[in-house]
Amino acid sequence: GVKIGEIRSMEPLERGASGRIVRLRIEGSLRTLVVGKELEIRRLLSDSHLKSSAFEVRIEGETVTLEGRGWGHGVGLCQIGAAVMGDRGYKYDEILLHYFSGAQLEKMY
Repeated sequence: GVKIGEIRSMEPLERGASGRIVRLRIEGSLRTLVVGKELEIRRLLSDSHLKSSAFEVRIEGETVTLEGRGWGHGVGLCQIGAAVMGDRGYKYDEILLHYFSGAQLEKMY
């Protein structure tokens, strides 16, 4: 619902520890907007909202490209890949060790 006009530039101002954009500056022909929350960034840039703000921005002429870096929690485990492995019969410990090789699983309770 915010009219900014044609996008002139889009610049990540701040990223969190996982690399997700948490502050984004969008310069339009009508106004400049700084969006300061990860969920707001995702909702602003997509009608159905982006699944992650872990992306790079590239503007070439009239084309804006957002190149994503995953939809997970930023810790190295692909949720879709883990779900597929589970469907194929892999046990939880096999899945975790696939994504976090060299880790040790230990019961803490």
